[in-house]
Amino acid sequence: MLNDRELAYLMRAVELAEEALEAGDEPFGSVLVSAEGDILAEDRNRIAGGDSTQHPEFFLARWAAQNMKPEARAKATVYTSGEHCPMCAAAHGWVGLGRIVYASSSEQLGRWLADLDVAPSPVATLPIQQIVPGLKVEGPIAELDERVHALHKRRHASPTLKT
Repeated sequence: MLNDRELAYLMRAVELAEEALEAGDEPFGSVLVSAEGDILAEDRNRIAGGDSTQHPEFFLARWAAQNMKPEARAKATVYTSGEHCPMCAAAHGWVGLGRIVYASSSEQLGRWLADLDVAPSPVATLPIQQIVPGLKVEGPIAELDERVHALHKRRHASPTLKT
């Protein structure tokens, strides 16, 4: 169960997802928080330019590797609007980041996109624990998963936002 402070970090991740959508990108956002509760870095999806590796979780993993000691990375938490894809989960694991909290799961996203007749991802969706066994993961979070669902509906219902 998340406390109010953790819920605020997760809400910020969802706000970043909305910023991504407003910028014409896929609605994903993430926040990296230290063990002390400080927001260290945040980002939103930036794949609209053609580079499908520009996910916020991947950015945060690289940022953490360049700016944090291994011990601090292991105690940090990534709050994210959607469960990490396999690429981002692997990056998270390779740099030794700690816990992940996500508002909506990859399983939910797959169902939502299928309901909207969106072509499936070219990459298999797998739970984070299949990529990084033993990592502490929490999600989906009922208070926010429907808000993320609404963002994906907007993304795929609007001809100007579709890719």
